[in-house]
Amino acid sequence: MKTNHPSNEKLDINQVLLWLQGDKILSESHFEKCRQAANLNNAKTKHPLKIIAEADVQDQTNLGKLLTLESLSAWLAGKVGLPYYYIDPLKIDIPSVTSLYNKNYAVNYKILPIKVSKNEIIIATAEPFIRSWEADLVRMHNCTIKRVFSNPDEIDRYLGEFYSFATSLKGASKSREDSTAKSSQNFEQLLELSKSSDLDANNQHIVNLVNWLLQYAFDQRASDIHIEPRRTSGNVRFRIDGVLHNAYQLPMQIMNAVLSRLKILGRMNIAEKRLPQDGRIKTQNNQKKEIELRLSTLPTAFGEKLVMRIFDPEVLMRNYEQLGFNRRELELWEKMTVRTHGIILVTGPTGSGKTTTLYSTLKNLATPEVNLCTVEDPIEQIESSFNQMQVQHNIGLDFASGIRALMRQDPDIIMVGEIRDLPTAEMAVQASLTGHLVLSTLHTNNAPAAITRLLNIGLPAYLIQQTVIGVMAQRLIRTLCKHCKQPKVIRDVEWQSLVWPFKATKPEQVYQAVGCLECRNTGYLGRIGIYEIFETSAALKKMIVEGCDLDVLQKQACVEGMRPLRLSGAEKVSKGLTTIEEVLRVVPESVSSL
Repeated sequence: MKTNHPSNEKLDINQVLLWLQGDKILSESHFEKCRQAANLNNAKTKHPLKIIAEADVQDQTNLGKLLTLESLSAWLAGKVGLPYYYIDPLKIDIPSVTSLYNKNYAVNYKILPIKVSKNEIIIATAEPFIRSWEADLVRMHNCTIKRVFSNPDEIDRYLGEFYSFATSLKGASKSREDSTAKSSQNFEQLLELSKSSDLDANNQHIVNLVNWLLQYAFDQRASDIHIEPRRTSGNVRFRIDGVLHNAYQLPMQIMNAVLSRLKILGRMNIAEKRLPQDGRIKTQNNQKKEIELRLSTLPTAFGEKLVMRIFDPEVLMRNYEQLGFNRRELELWEKMTVRTHGIILVTGPTGSGKTTTLYSTLKNLATPEVNLCTVEDPIEQIESSFNQMQVQHNIGLDFASGIRALMRQDPDIIMVGEIRDLPTAEMAVQASLTGHLVLSTLHTNNAPAAITRLLNIGLPAYLIQQTVIGVMAQRLIRTLCKHCKQPKVIRDVEWQSLVWPFKATKPEQVYQAVGCLECRNTGYLGRIGIYEIFETSAALKKMIVEGCDLDVLQKQACVEGMRPLRLSGAEKVSKGLTTIEEVLRVVPESVSSL
C-alpha cells in the first residue's frame, strides 16, 4: 500500500522503522536496537535500509530469518507503491542507458538508468520521494519516465561500474579511431597494424574493459566466456550453469583490441590470426581467490573468436558426494581406482564434467608414495601434487609419444587427457600391461559405447578384454534453486517418460523450478553430476569381440547392475535436487529396450 511522505525528501529512518513496526516485521526490542544503530551511524549519509540490515534483526513475519537489505528493499518497494527491480547487469545495455545523463547527475540523485525504449525510460532509485529529476528527464528526452525501486547497495555499485565501463568504451573507441585513421586495407599494412596492436591492447581503457569483463564473469558464476565476432559488432556471452547468456555487444574495433589484450595475457601470438591458438591466464577475483582461465582462439568468417574456460581451483577440493556420486557409484569407482594396473575410462561430451571428475580422483590418488603423471592437451588445471606434461604437436610431442616418455619416468599412475586415435590407445594399453594404472577420457554418449569406440579406432578386442577395468559416463545437470523451488505432484506419464524402459519407484512428490533473484529467475542454481558406471565382468569380456553389438553390451551391463544416466537423473529428481525437464534436456537418449 502506498505510503504518504513529504515530497523531494530523503527517507527518514525513524519513519521507516515505524512502518516496519506497523507491519509487525520488527519487535519492540529490535525497533530500539535499530534506533540505537541509527544514532551511532550518520543517518544523513547512510541509507536507512542499510542501517537496519546491518543491525542483524529478525523478521517477525518469517521467524528464523534476518532482515536483509534485499528483503527490506522488496518490502519498501511495495510500501511506497513502486515495482521492485533486481539489477541484472547482463540484461542492461550499458552504453545506451549511460548516455541518458552524465555520471555526476546520476550520483547526485542516486538514480540508475535501467532500460531505454522509444517511448519510455526506466530508472532505478532507492529514494522514492525525491522526484525533482523526473521533470528534467522528461524535458531532455520527451518520453515517459517509469520509476522502480532497487537495492541501494546495488545502485551504488552499478552507478560506478556502469559509468566506468561506458567511459572506458568511449575512450577506447576514440583511441582506436585515432590509431587506425590512416591505415589502408592492403595485406602488408594489415600485418603491420596487427603488430602494433600491443599499444591498443595495453591502452588503459582496454585494460579496464578486460578487467570488467573478467570480473563480471566471475560474479555471475560463468564457466565460459565467449567473444564472438559478427559483421558489424562483437558479441560477448557467458555460459552459466551450462546455458549461454548474452552479456554485451562491443564495437568491432573495440572487440579486436580486447581480443589482443587477452591474447597478450594468455601469452599467445597476437600477430597470428589465421591459426587456432591456446593460452592460459591466472588471475584473482574480488575475494583474492585464484582463478585459472584456459583460452582458445578460432578463425571465423568475421575474425577471431575467443573462448575462455574458467577453472575454479576449489573444485579440486570437492569430495565425491559433492560431485554427485551416490553410495553405490562411489563404492564402485573407488574399487576401480585402487587397482594397480589397467585402464579406466571416463566418457561424455565436452562440458560434461570429465575433467573435474578426473582431477578430483587424481587429487585423492596422488599420495607421497605414488608417482602420478599426466599428459594433457592442453593442461586443464595446474596442480602441484602430480606431474603434468603438455602435448605439443608442433614439435612432434603427441599423446602416444608422451605416454612413451612417461613410461620411462617410473610412474605408478598415468592420466591421458584423451584417447583420440589408435597410436594413443596402443600406448595406453602397453602402459597398463606393464603394470600401470591408466585413466583417460573418450567422447561417447554412454559408458558401453566406449568399448565399441575402442574397437572402431582399431584396438584389438583381446587387448580391451585384458586391460579395461571399467567405464563411467557422466553429464552435468542443473540443480534446483533451494530459495524458490516448490513441491509438485508428479503424474505417472511424466515419471514414465523419464525412466522408460526401466523400472523405478515413482516418488509421491518432486520439486519444480520457479525462479527468484538468487537464481536469476531460472529456477536453477549450480550443477551436479549424474553417472552410469560399469566394471568389466567375465560375461562382458566374452561379449567384447570384433563387430559386437552395442545394444547387447548395454543390456548385459544393466543386467549386472549398471544404472543408466536416466536412472541416475531420476534419483536426483526423487531427492528434490533437479527436475524431470532438466534430466530429459541433458540426457535425451536411453537404452532402446531390455
